[in-house]
Amino acid sequence: MTFVQRLGYYSSGLVLGTIAVAFFFSGKKSSCDYSPTARVLKNIRNKNHYYSPETLSFLVDNKLDTVVVNTILQNGKVDFGKSNTKLDSCKTYVIYSRKKDTLQLQLKIKNCSTEATVLSLKRL
Repeated sequence: MTFVQRLGYYSSGLVLGTIAVAFFFSGKKSSCDYSPTARVLKNIRNKNHYYSPETLSFLVDNKLDTVVVNTILQNGKVDFGKSNTKLDSCKTYVIYSRKKDTLQLQLKIKNCSTEATVLSLKRL
């Protein structure tokens, strides 16, 4: 068997395997949330959000919407050093927006079992 024939068999198997994997995983909402930051953000995103009066006044004063909070919860980075994760009932997390975002914000959120309350939102 020549090299060209082996390359042809390898390529056809690779293409068929790629199509099969794409077919099996296309209908599922699978994600790779294995890092601690990704797990915390996903946990918070799946809960009802409530906003403190301080957070609402910050949003109104800066002419922002709650979409900003959702964007931080989608793409943010959790600072576990400043977060209080040792509590039993409601843990408090400090989340930063990514450096590439034009608006650098810090979000402090209380994550309880059924709800997440945004305690504060401020510029960096």
